[in-house]
Amino acid sequence: MLRWVALLLLLLLAGLQLKLWFGGGSMQEVDSLRVAVNKQTSDNARLQKRNQALAADVHDLKHGDQAVEARARTELGLIKPGEVFYQVVEPARAGSSPATAASAARGSP
Repeated sequence: MLRWVALLLLLLLAGLQLKLWFGGGSMQEVDSLRVAVNKQTSDNARLQKRNQALAADVHDLKHGDQAVEARARTELGLIKPGEVFYQVVEPARAGSSPATAASAARGSP
């Protein structure tokens, strides 16, 4: 009788170990969930920083003329009256034709 009880307890222990290592909620699943949570946390922190930067840009654009002027100068190429605009064109690379250099400057293939 004692052997049967010991055998039953041993089988129960083996079944529980199998469930612990390979079943639902196993150690592998817990580890993969930990990795996913860490990745999501780092993504959230990166996106939070981006949101703060965008919020600062919105605030500057709403409450300051300098931000609007800087954005107009960089993105639209606008200049103030009385200013002189200079455009520096880099020479074409050796071995490329002028048409290829012009299309590369425009960003087209």
